[in-house]
Amino acid sequence: MTSPRPGVLLAIASAALFGASTPFAKLLLGGGVSPWLLAGLLYLGSGLGLTLVHLARGALAVPAAEAPLRRADLPWLALVVLSGGVIGPLLLMVGLTTTAASTSALLLNLEGLATMAIAWMVFRENVDRRLLLGAAAILAGAVILSWQGGPTGLGLGALAIAGACLAWGIDNNLTRKLSAADPVQIALIKGLAAGAVNLGLALALGAHMPPLTTTLAAGLIGLLGYGVSLVMFVLALRHLGAARTGAYFSTAPFIGAGLAIAMFGEPVTMQLVAACALMIVGVALHLMEAHEHPHSHEALAHEHRHVHDAHHQHEHAAGDPPGEPHSHPHRHTPLTHTHAHYPDLHHRHGHGTG
Repeated sequence: MTSPRPGVLLAIASAALFGASTPFAKLLLGGGVSPWLLAGLLYLGSGLGLTLVHLARGALAVPAAEAPLRRADLPWLALVVLSGGVIGPLLLMVGLTTTAASTSALLLNLEGLATMAIAWMVFRENVDRRLLLGAAAILAGAVILSWQGGPTGLGLGALAIAGACLAWGIDNNLTRKLSAADPVQIALIKGLAAGAVNLGLALALGAHMPPLTTTLAAGLIGLLGYGVSLVMFVLALRHLGAARTGAYFSTAPFIGAGLAIAMFGEPVTMQLVAACALMIVGVALHLMEAHEHPHSHEALAHEHRHVHDAHHQHEHAAGDPPGEPHSHPHRHTPLTHTHAHYPDLHHRHGHGTG
C-alpha cells in the first residue's frame, strides 16, 4: 500500500517556501529593484545555491541515491526551462506593465487550475468528485484571498498573465516526466537557465544591479523559495502526480498572506478567514481520498530512487549499489494486484468507466 502522506507534506512544504518568498521579495522591491531583474536574481540564486549543494555532495563523496538526468531526459528538461523559466516570466512581466495589481493577483491563481486541468485532461490522471470539490475549494480560497475589488477590464496584459499561468501549468506537468531523476539537478539547471535569461533581458532593457547586500538577499530568497521549493515539488510529483501536487501547491497564496500579516502588520480580514476555511476544506477532501481497485502493471524499465518494496522485487547486477534507498536501472515484470494507490511513478495507468 502506498501512502500519500510524504507527498502531501512535501507539496505543502514546497508551497510554504514559495509562498513565503513573496512577502520577502516585496521587501526588496520596496528598495527600488526592477521586478524583472529581481526575477533573474531569484532564479540565479536558486541555480547557484543548488549548484553548490550538488558540488558539495560530490566533494564529500555522498552516495548517489538519486538517479541522474540522462540523455533521454534532456528534451523534457529543455521544454521545462523554456515554458516555466523563460516564457512564463516573460509573459508575466509583459502583463504586469499594463494590468492592475488586483487583476494580476486574481489571474495568477490560474496556474493551479491550469496544472490540474492539463493533468486530468491531457495526461489522464484519475480524478473523482471529491478531488474536484477539493481542488475547487482550494482555488476558490486563493481567488477570494487575491480579490481586491474586481478586475477593471481584461486586455492584452491580462491575456499575457493568463498565458504565463498556462506556461507554468505546462511546466508543472512536464516536470512530472522528470520526477524520477535527481530533483537537485533539475532545479539547478532550471534556475541557472531561467536566471541568466531573465537577468540578461532586464539588464539589456536598462535595469541596474542593486547593492551587494540586496543581491545576496535575493539569492537566498531564490534558493529557498524557488530552488528548495522546486526540489520538494518534484519529490511530491513522484508520490502524488501533477494534479494533486498542484492542488496542494495552490495553498501558497494563503501561506504568503499569513506571513505578510506577521511581517507588515496587515489586518486579519474576512477574506483571509474565508480563504483559510476553504483551503482547509479542500486539503481535507484530498486527504480523505481512498483510491483502490485491481490494476495491472505492464513491464517497465526505468531508474529512480527506491527501496525493495512490493513494486521492487528485482535482481541486482554486480555493479548495482548496496544499501537502501538506492538508484540504478531496473526492470519491473508484469504484476496485477489490489491496494490503495495514487498516481505515483508506478501507478500512471488508465482507468475504466466503472
